[in-house]
Amino acid sequence: MIPTPTQDPRLDALRRWLGRHADRLALVLDSLAPVSGDASFRRYFRLRAAGGTLIAMDAPPPHEDCAPFVRIAGLLAAGGLRVPEVLAQDLEQGFLLLSDLGDRTFYDALRDGLDQDEAALQRHYRGALRALVALQRCPAGGLPPYDEARLLEELAVFPQWYLRTHLGHVPDAAAQAALADIFGLLAQRAAAQPRVLVHRDYHSPNLMLGPDGPDAAPGIIDFQDALDGPISYDIASLAMDARTTWDEARQLDWAIRYWEYARAEGLPVPDDFARFHVDYEWMGLQRNLRILGVFARLSHRDGKHHYLDHMPRVRAYVRQVAGRYGVFRPLLRLLDQAERVPQADGYSF
Repeated sequence: MIPTPTQDPRLDALRRWLGRHADRLALVLDSLAPVSGDASFRRYFRLRAAGGTLIAMDAPPPHEDCAPFVRIAGLLAAGGLRVPEVLAQDLEQGFLLLSDLGDRTFYDALRDGLDQDEAALQRHYRGALRALVALQRCPAGGLPPYDEARLLEELAVFPQWYLRTHLGHVPDAAAQAALADIFGLLAQRAAAQPRVLVHRDYHSPNLMLGPDGPDAAPGIIDFQDALDGPISYDIASLAMDARTTWDEARQLDWAIRYWEYARAEGLPVPDDFARFHVDYEWMGLQRNLRILGVFARLSHRDGKHHYLDHMPRVRAYVRQVAGRYGVFRPLLRLLDQAERVPQADGYSF
């Protein structure tokens, strides 16, 4: 049931704004129905119009800014990617009316059994890998930099929200120093990579299932926070998906295929895949440490407790990478302490 205007002033304002476009786009205002929200303040609604359905975005200022969405949608569309077309906009009020890319994300399809059909799974994910390469060929100039300072800033949510708030664990001075060193190594390696347009959440909930043909090009949504950053970031997001568990063999297969597609299109990936693989894994570790903090914050601060359901998967990704490199041994020690895992002798900071 949609809240009444007296319960939801922004919904009332959205209805009035849509009404001003109703004749031009043949909108059926009474069909307006919620689609979803997300981890931000944005909300989405679907309504009928001439020839199909459209999506209305409510992004309330000052919490959200629609301008980056509009700008980046234009960049990606010019690069040949399937993104929502902006049909009407009111940046001051925070309203957009968009074309509808459908109602089935990769995440929805996986829950319905897409992963049980290996051929179909590969078609769609290879389409996503090709789309990622196309996205990275789009100009990133003018986007905020995803630099070392920002990468380090993001990692602060891990000790604050995951360790202290969620687990109730306060690291001692030695553990804090070791963690700071590890954060520095991760941020420095990521910042040293070639920079491209980075979606930042290129994973199953933000890829819309496209036609199941040879190209299987996905629709791409939720790109408004794109930055100019490390080339390995988005493939790490896709292969180490925070919402869908992929084993290491699958991760490696998709990382290699991405690297091959990227090289063929002239993107600045290393010539040696082994070097790229280290970049990709360390990038994934940075991202997943941040996600643990973000998911804890969404639960404890915002009451969005369903994000905790995904924590075991993200913890497994963290341990997968940390366990492969000796430099991250102190991180494993800290996680063992905080998560109450039995300790091995001779394992120290």
